[in-house]
Amino acid sequence: MDLPKAVEIVLRKIMDVDGKAYLVGGALRDWMLEKPIMDYDIASSLLPDQIEEIFSTEHTWPSGKRFGTITVKIDDAAVEITTFRKESDYSDSRHPDQVAFVSDIYQDLARRDFTMNAMAYNPYDSPELIDPFSGREDLQNRIIRAVGDPLERFTEDPLRIMRGIRFSAQLDFTIQETTKMAMKRCCPLLQKVSAERLRSELDSLLLSLHPDKGLLL
Repeated sequence: MDLPKAVEIVLRKIMDVDGKAYLVGGALRDWMLEKPIMDYDIASSLLPDQIEEIFSTEHTWPSGKRFGTITVKIDDAAVEITTFRKESDYSDSRHPDQVAFVSDIYQDLARRDFTMNAMAYNPYDSPELIDPFSGREDLQNRIIRAVGDPLERFTEDPLRIMRGIRFSAQLDFTIQETTKMAMKRCCPLLQKVSAERLRSELDSLLLSLHPDKGLLL
């Protein structure tokens, strides 16, 4: 995987101070699907204050600092760096009531929505892909599967229901049956999600390659 210079700099700078850093999320998914990569997200063992200190000579945005995210701009590229974390209940069905920072990438991946988004990789640390939930296999089989207990994942953030359906429409993937059943059970919770967030997902679904599939779901 050929990483942009900005991403390489971020990974190496964090490693230079004995921190852990991995490329996570959509970038890995899209790379494996041979699709254009739009955004690069980094998960790190370092705390937000440490990230700000390391990149003090760069332009940084602390807008997501409360949830562990610092955005760093290097040259013309913006890279989001988020501390490994686990989350508590989502009483507003959007934001976790509490965020606890952890030192283990596996705990961080366990909180993510779908297996295809729950992988991590750092070519400068190890040639091995970190894939505890078989996301690569699900990608190969064109399956959307929730991480862990799907009822928990959709109760935490009901918008994940719409995200899963949108992914199905964009990628022409099949939603795994247990995940689909949990979506049906949790769909009343979508009433708690803001219209703006729902509209954004619906817009992306309608502009996908298979909007009919998404609308039927």
